[in-house]
Amino acid sequence: MDKNGTPRGCGDKGHCTSGSCNKHNTYDWIAAKDMFDPSAYNIVEVSFKKGSHKDFFINDPMTRSVTGDMVVVETASGYDVGRISLSGELVRLQMKKKYTSEDRVAFRVIRKANDRDLEKLDEARMLEKETMVRARVISRTMGLDMKLGDVEFQGDKKKATFYYTAEGRVDFRELVKEYAREFKVKIEMRQIGARQESARIGGIGSCGRELCCSTWLSDFKSVNTAAARYQNIAINQSKLSGQCGRLKCCLNYELDTYLDALEDFPEDADVLKTKAGSLVLIKTDIFKGLLYYVYENNDKMRGTILAVSTTRAKEVRAMNKKGVIPNELNAEVMVAPSAIDMDDENIEHGYEDVTGQIELRNEPRKKKKKKPQRRDGNPQGPGTENRPEQPRNQTGNVPREDRQPRPENKHKENSGPDQNKRNVPNLPAEKKEGEMGTNINKNISPGPQKQGDGASGENLPANKKKKKFFNKNRKPKDGQG
Repeated sequence: MDKNGTPRGCGDKGHCTSGSCNKHNTYDWIAAKDMFDPSAYNIVEVSFKKGSHKDFFINDPMTRSVTGDMVVVETASGYDVGRISLSGELVRLQMKKKYTSEDRVAFRVIRKANDRDLEKLDEARMLEKETMVRARVISRTMGLDMKLGDVEFQGDKKKATFYYTAEGRVDFRELVKEYAREFKVKIEMRQIGARQESARIGGIGSCGRELCCSTWLSDFKSVNTAAARYQNIAINQSKLSGQCGRLKCCLNYELDTYLDALEDFPEDADVLKTKAGSLVLIKTDIFKGLLYYVYENNDKMRGTILAVSTTRAKEVRAMNKKGVIPNELNAEVMVAPSAIDMDDENIEHGYEDVTGQIELRNEPRKKKKKKPQRRDGNPQGPGTENRPEQPRNQTGNVPREDRQPRPENKHKENSGPDQNKRNVPNLPAEKKEGEMGTNINKNISPGPQKQGDGASGENLPANKKKKKFFNKNRKPKDGQG
């Protein structure tokens, strides 16, 4: 760090505000040797906007510009300012890599950039963010199905290039007119893919490093899910996709190594037959060269995992093709399910698949015992269906004058000769109510039944609701209402 506490070197990982380092850095090691090149190559590579795009230009000796100099170059409309990233023989190799011939290089390096050129370039870079926001508003207002990813102004502020992504073809003829009327510059629309957009914007990947496409990866190869299957990676779209929304390019980096290792594994060894039962393949460990099997129809060996080498699996498979079934399969390692204390620090952990999803075991739930349902559909406790609702006062207590007498005292109160004579027809009804929904006594005629109900209503005014509940549940007979 310097005296002000600012870290020296590249402090923002390839996106320096000073413009001294680029996204796609190239190291001109020949120019760093400070050697004289007798067969100098007159074409140089110039990068613009910190490596967002690069192009080749003819460098005349009179410009006296070398690698790392800021230069002014010719364009189709005006001039632009960039930095020379490569020169000499390395440019010839770079042109061969990008399939660019010398005949296609037409523009030249004019001169080295002065202070006024650099100030104008900084002014153009300051306009880009505001221009992109306003351009997005205009495109959204016109209802175009497109997304603007980046805007790049030319060094002389006479031309602006809009980079956008879209699913299909977009008719932007009216959009270009609106942009030219709004920004007063020449407009160029350039459609790019999702990966090119991520390369221009940049970012940090899930590995913690800068995106490969914005630092060193220049050519994009097709990636499919077969690359993940060969490497025993769980097919999880959220983990396999990059910031561009496509499959990560790094899935192809180690694919060739995995394919070479898979050549030693048998192709048709998913099921092996032994006299103890059929073995089914459940897992393949490419690093250790092991195949893991379990018995399919053997209750005694259920839960036991057999780790078999590729050589032994090929031998058993060859024996099964000839019709020979071995007695048992000799495994190199016997893996039995056992309880392991994960808090123990002395446990040696082997290879584990940390890319897959964690599957939790479903714990059995305890079934709650349902309360017995009564015939009349009342789920409450016994005896509650015959209790009428009592009126309550403000304190929540039942007044004494409205309380019902206890059932055991009912016969004592009606023990007089007149009361017994009058309440004789009402006894079967009380018996029916005490038995919680039993059949009505057939010996009682309809007339005395009504008379008994009326007599009980005179003594107990709160029994009107009980009479209503009783009439709701009983079934009417012939001749009764």
